[in-house]
Amino acid sequence: MSEITDFDALRRAMAENSEQPEGPARNARAEELLAAAEKLNIPLAVIEALGHQLKVYNYSSEKGKMFVPFARLLRMWDERPEDFDEYETYTLHWVFKWVSSGMLDQPHIPLASIEKWLGEMEHRYRLAGYSECAVRSAEHSVAAHVGDLARAERAYAAWLAADRDAMADCHACELHGQGWWQAERGRDAEALELWRPVLEGEYTCAHEPHTALASSLVPLLRLGRLDEARANHLRGFRLVRAMESMRGAYAEHVEFCALTGNEARGLELLAERPAYFTDDGQPQSKLEFMSVVALLMDRLTGLGLGDRQVPGPAGRTWSARELATHARAEALALAARFDERNGTTYVSERARARMERRPLAERLPLGVRSVRPVPAPAPPAATAAATGQPDLPALLAEARRLSDNLRPGAVEAWAAVAEAAHGVELDPRDRAEIADHEAMGLGPEGAALFERAAQLYAAAGDPGEALAARARAAYVRALAGDVDAALAAVSGPYDEILALYAAGDTGIRQTASVLMARARILLRRAHQAGEVLAEGDAERDGPEAVLGEAEAAVREVVALVEGRTGQDVRLAARGAEAQAMLAELAGLGGDLETAAGLFARGAAAFVAAGLPWFAVEYEARLASLAHHLGDMAEAERALRAALEHGGAQLEAPGRAQLHLQLAELVGGRGEAVEAARHALEAAHWADEAGEGTTLGAWARQQLGGFLLRQGRWAEAAEVLESALPDLTAETHGDGAIVQTQWWLGDCLSELGEHRAAAERRLQAAEIARHWPEQHDHATLAHLAGESLGQAGLADEADRAYARAGDLWRELGNVHGLIRSLRARAWLALRTEDGLEVARALMADAVRECEAARDTAADEESRQRFVAELGHTHRQFGDLLARSAEGDAEGSLPGVFEEALSRLLRAAEVFASLGDGALHSRTGAELTAGWLEIEMDRLTDARARARAVLAAYDGYDGTASGGTAPEGMNDDDGEAVRARRAEAEHMLRVATEDPD
Repeated sequence: MSEITDFDALRRAMAENSEQPEGPARNARAEELLAAAEKLNIPLAVIEALGHQLKVYNYSSEKGKMFVPFARLLRMWDERPEDFDEYETYTLHWVFKWVSSGMLDQPHIPLASIEKWLGEMEHRYRLAGYSECAVRSAEHSVAAHVGDLARAERAYAAWLAADRDAMADCHACELHGQGWWQAERGRDAEALELWRPVLEGEYTCAHEPHTALASSLVPLLRLGRLDEARANHLRGFRLVRAMESMRGAYAEHVEFCALTGNEARGLELLAERPAYFTDDGQPQSKLEFMSVVALLMDRLTGLGLGDRQVPGPAGRTWSARELATHARAEALALAARFDERNGTTYVSERARARMERRPLAERLPLGVRSVRPVPAPAPPAATAAATGQPDLPALLAEARRLSDNLRPGAVEAWAAVAEAAHGVELDPRDRAEIADHEAMGLGPEGAALFERAAQLYAAAGDPGEALAARARAAYVRALAGDVDAALAAVSGPYDEILALYAAGDTGIRQTASVLMARARILLRRAHQAGEVLAEGDAERDGPEAVLGEAEAAVREVVALVEGRTGQDVRLAARGAEAQAMLAELAGLGGDLETAAGLFARGAAAFVAAGLPWFAVEYEARLASLAHHLGDMAEAERALRAALEHGGAQLEAPGRAQLHLQLAELVGGRGEAVEAARHALEAAHWADEAGEGTTLGAWARQQLGGFLLRQGRWAEAAEVLESALPDLTAETHGDGAIVQTQWWLGDCLSELGEHRAAAERRLQAAEIARHWPEQHDHATLAHLAGESLGQAGLADEADRAYARAGDLWRELGNVHGLIRSLRARAWLALRTEDGLEVARALMADAVRECEAARDTAADEESRQRFVAELGHTHRQFGDLLARSAEGDAEGSLPGVFEEALSRLLRAAEVFASLGDGALHSRTGAELTAGWLEIEMDRLTDARARARAVLAAYDGYDGTASGGTAPEGMNDDDGEAVRARRAEAEHMLRVATEDPD
């Protein structure tokens, strides 16, 4: 680190330090610079160094250090005000506000001192000629802090009534403060309206919209505006994450997580900032932070996770329960110090209220990856058997009601019966039903239990139900993969049930059950045959016959139940399922349109029977078929119907899949807002299903893309960064990884994070480098060049553009090659003595344009290359003119002439393209005219301006008036107005005698 030997060096060093991240290192450097300033023996140097120190302290966790340098500055002002220049005089008065608010944040400073300081501030501002605006704002802060609400309201009204002047906070900060008070008084809608210009980016500063975004979270939740709250959390947290001084705003994001069912994300936020648990430089923000830590830990403890290890103060491990106790004690101790200073209980009351807040949303999906903490298993509910008071008749009645009507929870109800009946003697029928339903819950493992149920049904005198149980046992063998054995096992029950039914010794329900089991087994065999048919295996005979046999079995079920279902839900379900099975068979046979129609009939039948949750699978399959057939409207309808029909019964994995498919479909027709909603739901339900790293990562990737389409750059970046760690080439494909990096690079570029954008684009380019088709590789290399150049890394940018140029050349993409050459030329101009390199690169670009123009395959291509040539001449002229700016010694006397020649050549080229390039031509001519004014060729400049005005003669540039020249329409009005205004301005400037 070089020694500070003069004032200029000191100023450069302070400027460099101001650009460093907030924190102790920057503060320590400011202290070193003050020591260096004192050695210069220049009063203004010391004043500026003290001001720099004040600034870095204010924007750090060591705000308590501000008071000493400010007291010294104030003493210097009182003793020798002539040592302060205009800017430092202004700055001295400005930081009064920082110091007054900083005093409030320090409980060791007496309230009387703060009030005295407020009076001092008012006196000095009056002497300096400033309004009461900043003073009344400061008074409001004092009154609001101590809980003097009447005084706070009076000061607030006076603040609003005072004239804004040079001492008023910036608009963004003022609006934040005013909105904070409205929210504090429960006027959430009014607060959000005040914050709106800040949240929308109309007013910004170093700490806004950071704090307004954080402050808006709870009011938005209270108003039920959950989508806005989610968006503001993602945007706002990205802004405050790296800013050490914003512990209070950071705390509001942790609080948001605790109040929206995002406890796991809250823990992640705590883990990112371990120093926040112990930093003592600003007690007020520590109080706020520890309050929300206690809130979050109490929430986890309430979920049964009190023993879970959590991030906490360094030096030991913490459980949620232990940290809750610690954080609450810390917060209340700090609050008590403030209250002792203030002579009220207001701060403690507010802290307790904050720690006791209840969730405002059970679970608000955020889109970013976060595993929900799983509560400890709840103690099992006391059952009838456990209490010694079995109510078997009621349990049996409820279980039979649910199973007879195919209601959700039937298997669980029979499990409750089994538990309650433990040790109780039951008749065979009851035991048969218990075994039957237990087997249903076991899937392929239930065959033996189905056989046991069959024996019990037979013992109970119900041979039809016994045969149905045996048929179910055969079907689960097919589920286990042994289709041939299953088919053999079901043949006996099939023959016997038909005989029983014909003799009137069993009912239609039992008969339909056996026939359906046989049809299901044959359908599984048909699937196997369909695979053989698809593979064209000539050694296997009869796939068509297998399909036919399965279809006959299904139609036998249809024939049995058709017209006989009445109020029997089970029979209606058999008929509906049979329609869906026919659809599957039609699909296996290649008749997709018929399959789609049958799936629709099956789904509709389930809905008509009052069993909509059974329709979900078939609506989903219909959606897939419709998509394949190109019927996007039907695919969308089916997906929406599946979600609607599934309701609360739809399990998380299926819900995630449906939402993701709907997101892709809706997004495909350009509805990015709705698509983002579905992708968000898909990510949420994938996480709930434990598929966050697979399906969830894909949903997040899609969500990020849809947010990007809407220009919601910060939200998209948060989501895409969350998706990237889980995306793998094996699971998602390297194309998904490249696309995610690409999108993320676009977001970061829009956010001004150019170095990070370059890193993402280079990472994507490295993967794409290995692909057979190199267009994406070239595009990404070019984009990386843009980002590197914007980040000030000229050498790295040049290498990226050169790499892109080589790829564009190999691909035969002349437009890409030309643009890479032009970009390199502009980069070269930044370097010392870079004009010759820049000139050579632009000349190469001109030659490439001319060669492509002369060898174009058709007239349309030739026209495009002519236009590219015009733009290249235009940029060549701009570059040369830029290189000569500030050339006081006239070392480049011919550069302006060369620049003018290029600009005029550009105008000629554009003129050859006719009215379609009119705006480009007039733009080049106006640039040439300004250059002629610079060269003192005023007559030529006036002629140039008049020519531009003539080009637009007869068109006034309004949306509804005038006649547009050929090749233009009313949409060009803004460009026309701009060109005419610039030409008229040029005429005035170039007129020798304005009067």
